[in-house]
Amino acid sequence: MTVPEKSTREGPMVCLKCNLPLQPGKVAISYLGSSFPVDLPKCPGCGQVYVEEALALGKMAEVEKLLEDK
Repeated sequence: MTVPEKSTREGPMVCLKCNLPLQPGKVAISYLGSSFPVDLPKCPGCGQVYVEEALALGKMAEVEKLLEDK
């Protein structure tokens, strides 16, 4: 995954690979055969998606646990 710069007062997050500003867009997140549409910042050039640490360790971890418990 391309790691973007954090948003600052100087401008939006930027893809370090393409040097393009990340734009919100629909992405499909899949886990254990289930797929969920989510709006996340992604690079319009290479398509890499930025997932914030809080989202990855919070809500996404909860959903993973629920799916694993099925």
